[in-house]
Amino acid sequence: MSTRALLSFLLAGVPALVLASAPAPSSRPDYSKYSEESLKEGLKESATDERAVLVPMRDGIGLATNVFRPKDAKGPLPTILWKTPYSELGMRGASLRYALAAVRQGYAFVIQNERGRYFSEGNYQILGYPQTDGYDALSWIAKQPWSNGKVGTLGCSSSAEWQLALAAQNHPAHAAMVPMSAGAGIGKVGRFQEQGNWYTGGVPRNLFFVWLYNVDNPLRAQLPSDLDPKIRSRISQYNDLAAKKPDVAWTKQIKHLPVDTMLTDLGEPPGTFEELIKRSPADPAWRKGGLYHDDMGWGVPALWFNSWYDVSIGPNLELFNHASSANSDAEASANQYAVVAPVAHCQYNKLSAETEVGERSMGDARFDVDGTIFAWFDRWLKGEKAAFASSNPRVRYFTMGENVWKSSAQWPPKQAQTVRMYLRSGGSANSLYGDGRLELTPPPASEKADQFTYDPLNPVQTIGGGDCCNGGIVIPGAFDQRTIESRADVLVYSSEPLKDPMEVTGFVDAVLKVSSSAKDTDFAVKLVDVAPDGTAYIVADTIFRARYRNGFDKPEPMTAGKVYEISPTPMATSIRFAKGHRIRVEVTSSNFPKFVRNLNTGGTNESESEPVVARNTIHHAGDDASYVELPVVPLR
Repeated sequence: MSTRALLSFLLAGVPALVLASAPAPSSRPDYSKYSEESLKEGLKESATDERAVLVPMRDGIGLATNVFRPKDAKGPLPTILWKTPYSELGMRGASLRYALAAVRQGYAFVIQNERGRYFSEGNYQILGYPQTDGYDALSWIAKQPWSNGKVGTLGCSSSAEWQLALAAQNHPAHAAMVPMSAGAGIGKVGRFQEQGNWYTGGVPRNLFFVWLYNVDNPLRAQLPSDLDPKIRSRISQYNDLAAKKPDVAWTKQIKHLPVDTMLTDLGEPPGTFEELIKRSPADPAWRKGGLYHDDMGWGVPALWFNSWYDVSIGPNLELFNHASSANSDAEASANQYAVVAPVAHCQYNKLSAETEVGERSMGDARFDVDGTIFAWFDRWLKGEKAAFASSNPRVRYFTMGENVWKSSAQWPPKQAQTVRMYLRSGGSANSLYGDGRLELTPPPASEKADQFTYDPLNPVQTIGGGDCCNGGIVIPGAFDQRTIESRADVLVYSSEPLKDPMEVTGFVDAVLKVSSSAKDTDFAVKLVDVAPDGTAYIVADTIFRARYRNGFDKPEPMTAGKVYEISPTPMATSIRFAKGHRIRVEVTSSNFPKFVRNLNTGGTNESESEPVVARNTIHHAGDDASYVELPVVPLR
């Protein structure tokens, strides 16, 4: 079947998608355009404040907390809570901007440092004990004489991720939440078992090694617990107790072997990294921290903000679906809304009339993020039902390539239909100059397989895609992949130029039939949009460690030459491949430095330093066909 015939078939009898313009510009001031000095001056003029208050937790540990309330407040206030592991108690960045916006719109704004961070007492743990410390913070706020008993949680990245396990507690004061780029708070949900983005497909991500170097600080300065509160408040405004660690040349250090001594090699004391790097994706210890798992229930209405070039878009959308269908709280499941933007991690302030992500223009992607957030809180914390109508689309997402906002009642859109495209070649799909093809027609039993050599000491370089927080070793976004497509260890499969546009919106699945000379190896897959001039923009990517093909709890070595089926972690996107463009799939065995290299030994990879070169094969003949499944949405 030709692409034109396929699209004609898909169009038959299917209703059109609803185009969604971005929300009308808000009448609220755009605080993102204010300088830090102006924001601080505005907060001083508009709010009363209590700073570095030690809010007691159930075990007696105090968490340093700032409380800002409108000076002209009358009666009990709804509250927005921002919890952070970062040095924000001195008020800076997004938390400062939201604090001013909140108090000027009649909210109390509370910002709290996680346990073991800066002025907060106790020992640090990633996500800050949301099921206990988070719960106790809500209880404390609800009991204050200035509180109306309704709290909304807000934040991006770490300030969002702790909210997920808290939502499972269904605290009576937790009226609404806005988690933004929250994937590292997800342990397991549906098909994704990434344990806070530590893994993708069982392969550790390098970003956390850099992040933990900067965040984990087991030997930290602390103030005396009996310090006068006024002095503590004063100190918090000019000394944040932040450690200034030595600079690291991460592009060099990230290559260090073995992986598990990467930080102690720098002179760091053992800490969180050394604990986590020993675990497997199915280690029961992942259940003991602050991660959300899909058997925990869900109890809070949520407005999700996600982005296509984030580190965790797949798990985020899977959790949105899970929260929308969870049976533990009918009101919560009926009130899940999502926005998916064409930016990288937490870069929603870059949605503009001329939005770019990486090297690719997304055109006019403006969206009133802050106006939408406060409308949401007005509904749930102030009881203003008309502020955020129930008729709002459940999902608003940006379709790249077409560069428009769209909406849907569900994810993926109901109209999406699965189209299978097969990896095909004459046995030489190696590089951009090989004979790899991506076709609707399945290959015959006689078709030759493709082979390549994977040397862990010469890995395929990461160029763009979804990532964050990595010390500059990877710049996220849409970048041209031709540099790496010229390598012989990258298999390249391209469709013919499309005679009609094709929109792919939803989860993209790959099924590969593979074999290897090694006991274990990785297989990395990439979806690419190829323009008529040859520019090959990365759309999404994934990876999978072959030892986990039977389940993350059932690792098993490979037998040399034996053919196995693997299903890498799904990718997620919304992209229109324009007329004349090609759809391309790349397959190789590394994507470094985004992902830790597999040394191919079959052993405890992260504690080893002597690699084995592997000869890896992608089969695509007859019953051993390899393919991708694309969620194709009919043209309007």
